[in-house]
Amino acid sequence: MIADLDETIRQLLIDEMPIKNGEIDVKFDQPKREWSSRLSKPTLNFYLYDLRENNKLRQHHWEAIAERGNRDQLAHLKRTPFRVDCVYMITAWAAEAEDEHRIISRCLLSLFRNPILPVEYLAGNLKNQPFEIQTQLAQYDKLTNPAEMWGSLDNEIRPSIPYVVTIALDPWQEVTGPLVRTFTLKPGQSYTMPRHTTFAELGEDRIMTFIGGTVREKSADGNPLGGINVAVKGTGVFAVSDDQGRYVLGSLPAGSFTLVAWLPDNKIKERKITIPSDDGDYDLIV
Repeated sequence: MIADLDETIRQLLIDEMPIKNGEIDVKFDQPKREWSSRLSKPTLNFYLYDLRENNKLRQHHWEAIAERGNRDQLAHLKRTPFRVDCVYMITAWAAEAEDEHRIISRCLLSLFRNPILPVEYLAGNLKNQPFEIQTQLAQYDKLTNPAEMWGSLDNEIRPSIPYVVTIALDPWQEVTGPLVRTFTLKPGQSYTMPRHTTFAELGEDRIMTFIGGTVREKSADGNPLGGINVAVKGTGVFAVSDDQGRYVLGSLPAGSFTLVAWLPDNKIKERKITIPSDDGDYDLIV
C-alpha cells in the first residue's frame, strides 16, 4: 500500500511539475550523508519518517456492504478501516542552491494544486480506497525540530517540508450472517443487582418490537427503492427507505397491522403483517 502511494506521488509530480526526460529524479530514500554524496543529478526526495493513526478521522463501527444489498437474505458487514497519516519530509538536492530552490518551488506548487490525490494517478491498491486521499503540505505543527532530524541522519541541514498523506488501511474481514428483521424489547425491573441476570417482566402490553424490511420494484430485477415513505397504519410510526431500499419501524406492540408505502406517483401499496412474524418478512414489493 505505501509503495503504491510512493508511485502515485512520483507520477503526479512527473506530470504536474512537469519532469521531462528524467531531468529530475524522484526518490523515497533516507537522506543520509553517504546517500546524498552518491547523487548524480538533481533529486527530489520524499523521506517517510513517521506513520500514525489519524484519531480525528477514527470511525470504528460496522457498516453494511451496500453493493450486495440484502436480496440473498443475509447481512454482509465489515468494520470501517483505519485512517493512517503517512508523513514525508520533502527535500531537494542539486549542485547549486538556486537549482534546489527552483525544484522545491515547482514541487510545492504542484502539491498545493492537489490537496486530494487525483484518482487517475492512484497506483495499485490505492485504486480501491474507500475515501478520498487527502494531503496536507507545509503544516507548521509537523517536523517541529528539523535540526534533530538532520542530526540523526548525520547530514547537513537543508530546507525540509512536511507532507502528510492520509490513507485507509483495512485489516478487517467481511462478516456474513442472517438479517435481523425483528427486534423485541422486553422491559422489566431487575431484582438480582448488580449483574442484571434476571428481571420481572412488566406485562405483554409493555413489550415493544422493531421491524425492518426492504422496498423493491415489482420487476424481474427487484431493484431496491430509496426515498419511499413507509408507515404502519393507525400507529403514527413511519420511516423513509434508504438508498438500498431498507427501512426500520418501531416501537410496535404485538398484533396484526397494515404496512403502507407511498410511491412517487402518489399510489399507495399496502400489505397485511403480523408482529412478530414467524418468517420475519416485512418486505414491500411495489
